[in-house]
Amino acid sequence: MGPQPPRGAAKSLVGPSLKEGAAAAVALAPPAPRGSSGLCSPHSVLTQRPRQKLSRKAASSANLLLRSGSTESRGGKDPLSSPGGPGSRRSNYNLEGISVKMFLRGRPITMYIPSGIRSLEELPSGPPPETLSLDWVYGYRGRDSRSNLFVLRSGEVVYFIACVVVLYRPEGGPGGPGGGGQRHYRGHTDCVRCLAVHPDGVRVASGQTAGVDKDGKPLQPVVHVWDSETLLKLQEIGLGAFERGVGALAFSVADQGAFLCVVDDSNEHMLSVWDCSRGTKLAEIKSTNDSVLAVGFSPRDSSCIVTSGKSHVHFWNWSGGAGLPGNGTLTRKQGVFGKYKKPKFIPCFVFLRDGDILTGDSEGNILTWGRSLSDSRTPGRGGAKETYGIVAQAHAHEGSIFALCLRRDGTVLSGGGRDRRLVQWGPGLVALQEAEIPEHFGAVRAIAEGLGSELLVGTTKNALLRGDLAQGFSPVIQGHTDELWGLCTHPFQNRFLTCGHDRQLCLWDGEGHALAWSIDLKETGLCADFHPSGAVVAVGLNTGRWLVLDTETREIVSDITDGNEQLSVVRYSPDGLYLAIGSHDNMIYIYSVSSDGAKSSRFGRCVGHSSFITHLDWSKDGSFIMSNSGDYEILYWDVVGGCKLLRNRYDSRDREWATYTCVLGFHVYGVWPDGSDGTDINSLCRSHNERVVAVADDFCKVHLFQYPCARAKAPSLVYGGHGSHVTSVRFTHDDSHLISLGGKDASIFQWRVLGAGGAGPAPATPSRTPSLSPASSLDV
Repeated sequence: MGPQPPRGAAKSLVGPSLKEGAAAAVALAPPAPRGSSGLCSPHSVLTQRPRQKLSRKAASSANLLLRSGSTESRGGKDPLSSPGGPGSRRSNYNLEGISVKMFLRGRPITMYIPSGIRSLEELPSGPPPETLSLDWVYGYRGRDSRSNLFVLRSGEVVYFIACVVVLYRPEGGPGGPGGGGQRHYRGHTDCVRCLAVHPDGVRVASGQTAGVDKDGKPLQPVVHVWDSETLLKLQEIGLGAFERGVGALAFSVADQGAFLCVVDDSNEHMLSVWDCSRGTKLAEIKSTNDSVLAVGFSPRDSSCIVTSGKSHVHFWNWSGGAGLPGNGTLTRKQGVFGKYKKPKFIPCFVFLRDGDILTGDSEGNILTWGRSLSDSRTPGRGGAKETYGIVAQAHAHEGSIFALCLRRDGTVLSGGGRDRRLVQWGPGLVALQEAEIPEHFGAVRAIAEGLGSELLVGTTKNALLRGDLAQGFSPVIQGHTDELWGLCTHPFQNRFLTCGHDRQLCLWDGEGHALAWSIDLKETGLCADFHPSGAVVAVGLNTGRWLVLDTETREIVSDITDGNEQLSVVRYSPDGLYLAIGSHDNMIYIYSVSSDGAKSSRFGRCVGHSSFITHLDWSKDGSFIMSNSGDYEILYWDVVGGCKLLRNRYDSRDREWATYTCVLGFHVYGVWPDGSDGTDINSLCRSHNERVVAVADDFCKVHLFQYPCARAKAPSLVYGGHGSHVTSVRFTHDDSHLISLGGKDASIFQWRVLGAGGAGPAPATPSRTPSLSPASSLDV
C-alpha cells in the first residue's frame, strides 16, 4: 500500500478537487422590492467569466461582513451581482440589507436573509452549550497493520483504529455476547500504526504515522507512552527522530520494561533503543532497506533484539553504553537459512521459554531458531564466531502465517492467512487443537490471550473475535474495510446505516454497539436514507443504480438506474411521498413513493444545475427542495408543482426545512473557515431540535456550531480522532448521539451529545491533516 493520495483525490463526491486556493468574503447586498426585476435567475452566476485560479489567501475578519448602500444610492441593482461598497465596515450593519454574499474560488454566492432577522448581531455568536463526548468507536485496524491487539492486566482489550487507541472491556463468557464498555486514549494526532504493552500490563506505547498539517507542511511521527488506568501520557518519545511513521516497537522484559525498541518506516528502517523513563535515545542503527514487520527483546536478555520482515531475520546485540544517551552500539547477525528455502516474508516471531525462537513465514512454515557455533562450510555466516540457524521446521498453514502467540501454559498459537486456521502447538511443534475462522471475517491478523481459555483474534477484515478453540469464535467488534461515504440514521430508533467502497451495507445498533446486519451490495455504496416509516431504506450506488431494501428481511424491493454516473445523495420527503436522488449527471430525479416505501414511480426531474449535485433538503411541507452543486450553486425547486426551478430565490428565504444538510445557505454560511476553496466541508447536519449544527471537514475534524450559524468565522467546538477526511455526520433521531464517518480510515465514531451544563467537551486537537501511512504489504 503506497502513500495516501492527495486529499482531493478522495473527495470527488463532495466537490471538484481544485486546490489552487481561494478567498472567501461576505457582503451585504442592497435591498430590493420583493419580486422586482432586479432579482435575476439563479443561472446568472454562470454567465460570468470563467473561474480564475486564485493565489491562496484568507479573507480577514474585517471584510467578511461589509455594509452596502441603500436602494436609492445603488439604483436598485440586482443583489446577486452587486458586491459591498468600498470602505464598508463590519461594524456598520445596514438594517435594510436583504442578503449576504460570500465568495468561494471567486464565485459569488448570494444568500437571502429571512424576514424575521433584522440584524445579524442578534444571532447567536458563541460556541454551542452542547458538547460531544466519544461514546463508541466501531472498527479495528487489522487490514494493514500488525502489533495491534493486546490484553491488559485489567482484562481490557487494547487495539486501535484511526487516531484512537481503544480499551475495550467485553461482557459475558468466552464466545458470549459483546456490548461491554470502551475507553479511549486520544492523545495522538495521526493514525496509530502499532502498539506495545509494558511488562507491568498497565503502561502502553503507541506509535503514530507522519502526516501533513492544514497547510501541507509535514508533521513528524512520534511514540506515546501512557498509563492505561488514567489515560494520561507519561512520555513522548522520538519526536523528530523518526521518518514516515513508527512501524514496530517493543518493551524490554528482562529489566522490567526499562527500554523501548523502535523501528521506523524510513528507507533504512532505522532501529533505535530508548530509555522509557527519560525519553532519551541510547542507540541507533540502519536496519535494512527491506520492510521490517516485527521487533522484540529477548525475555531472558535485553541485550538481544530480534527483527524480521521481508526475506530476513536479524539478531541484534545491544550494548547499552552505561546508559548514556547515544553511547550504545548495535551489531547485527543474520539468521542463516542454510538448506531451508528462504521465504519471501517473515511477518511474526515469538520467544520460547528455553531461549529458542519461532518464526512464521509466508510459506506457511514455523521455523525454530537456535544459536550454534560457527561452521566455515556454512555460507552466509560472514565469519562470525556464533550464528543463528534453523533447528527445526514444521509446515503449519496453507499460505502465510500472520501471527504467533505464546500462551501461559507454554503452548504456541499460530494464525493463518489463506486458510484462516488457528492451531495450537505443543512441545516439538506437535499440533494439539485447531479452529477455523469463518471466511467473511477474513484471515487471522493478531492473537491475544484473555482470561482462562479465552482468546481474542483480530482479522484482516477489521473484525475482533472472541472465543476459544473448542467453542469457536463470535465477533465483538466489527467494521468496514474501505473508504466510507454513505450514512443515515433511523427515523425513530437508535440505529444507523453505513456504506462505502468495500461494497458492504451495514446496519448498526447504537444502543448495543453492535452490527445488526450487513449485505454485499456488489457495487460501491455512496449515500442512503431511511423512509420515514423505517420499513425500507434507499441506497445510491456509484453506477447510477439505486436500491430500496426492506430493513427487516434485507430483500431488495426496488432496483432502478438513473443515468450512468454516481449518485451522491438520496433523500425521502418528510411525509414519505417522494424520493429525491441527486446524481453526478447534474440532475435530481424525483420519484413518488407508496405509503410503505416499497414501490416507486418516476414523477419528474429537476434540471438546471450546471454541476453535479452534492446535497439536498426537503421543506417541512414536503413540497420544495433546496440543493447544492459542485460549483457552489444554491437552487430551489417546486417539486409538487412539477419539479420547477424557482428562479426568484428571494421568495424562499423564509421557507422552513425538514432537514438541513446543505453546506451552502444563509443559516450555515458561518461554518466556512477563511480561505476555503469550496471542498473543505464534506458534510453538515442540523440537529432535530434545531439548536446545533455538526460539520465534517477535510482536516479530520468534527465541529459543533450553534444554529443558525450565520456569522462569518463563527466559533465552534472541535473534536479530533479520525485519521482521514471526515465524510459524513448525522444526528440520531432524538439528538442523543452524533455519528461521524472517517473516509480512508474506515472508522465510525458515535459521539454522545451532552446538553448545556453537562460535562465539558472532549479535548480539542491541533488542526492537522493526518494521512494514512504506507502500510506493510497486504499479502504477508
